[in-house]
Amino acid sequence: MIEFPVSTRVHRRLPKEAFYKHLTLTAVLKEKFVTDVERIDMENSLSNRSLNLDTPSEIQEILVLCITLTKEDFDGRILEAIAKQNQHKLLFVLVCGEKESLALYHNKLYNTSWKNENEISLTLNGSSLDEIWSSFVEQTALYEEQAENVGSLSIDERLALQEQITKLEKLIAKTEKSAWKEQQPKKKFEIYSKLKEYKRELEKLKFLHNE
Repeated sequence: MIEFPVSTRVHRRLPKEAFYKHLTLTAVLKEKFVTDVERIDMENSLSNRSLNLDTPSEIQEILVLCITLTKEDFDGRILEAIAKQNQHKLLFVLVCGEKESLALYHNKLYNTSWKNENEISLTLNGSSLDEIWSSFVEQTALYEEQAENVGSLSIDERLALQEQITKLEKLIAKTEKSAWKEQQPKKKFEIYSKLKEYKRELEKLKFLHNE
C-alpha cells in the first residue's frame, strides 16, 4: 500500500495525446506509447512545501505518476523517455488490470515485479527530498537485493554490484546449458571448469562483505 500525506495529493488526469506530443519520440516509440499506455494520472507532488521539510535538497520536486497500461510486457523505453525529458524526479506506479508495479529511472530504468492490486508498498524515508529519492531507488531497484552486508556501500555501488550478480547468474545458466548439451568429454570438462570458476566468483560477489 502506498499512502503519502494528504498535502501531497494532486490526483489529476493528464491527457495522453497532449502528454506525448511534448516528448521527442521516434515513430515506433510514439506508436507504442499510443498502444501500450491507456491513461496517465499525476497522483502526488512531493516537495519541501507539501511535506513540510526544512532540509535543503538538490531535488526540488518528486512527482508520482500513475501509468495505466494495456499490457504488462510494455516497452520500457516509454518510461525512459518520459523520465529523461522531465525536469522533476518521477516515480511511476504502473497499473495493468489488477496488477501493480513500481518503476523509476536512475541512470537506467528499474521496476519491481508485478503484484496483486494494493500489495505494492512504498514508504517515505528521509528528512530531505534527496534522501527520500534515494530511498525510493533502494525500494524499487534493490527490492530483491542478493548481496549481503552492503550497508557501507552507496546506492550506486549496490546497484553496480547487483548488476554484476545478475549478469553472472545469466552466464552460469548459459554455461550449464552448454555443459548439458556437450558430448565430447574434454570440452565438457573445460565447460564444467569454467562453470565452477563462475560459481566461485558469484559467491564472492554475494558474500564478499561478510569478510
